[in-house]
Amino acid sequence: MSKNDITEKDKEKADKCLECPVCMHARKKQKGFAYWFVKKIESGFCPYCKAYEKVYGRKAHEAIPSE
Repeated sequence: MSKNDITEKDKEKADKCLECPVCMHARKKQKGFAYWFVKKIESGFCPYCKAYEKVYGRKAHEAIPSE
């Protein structure tokens, strides 16, 4: 298994990030304390934010592109 393989555990953690109220607020508003906080902690401390980036290919603070 290579380092970039996405596991079920990664998908579960990414789903937690999608449900996280702080991360949701940061993705929606793109400014303020929640945005700054998520931007600073996502890659260093939060395993859910790391999994989100791995699964979806974008940072946890970045807005979800509209379809």
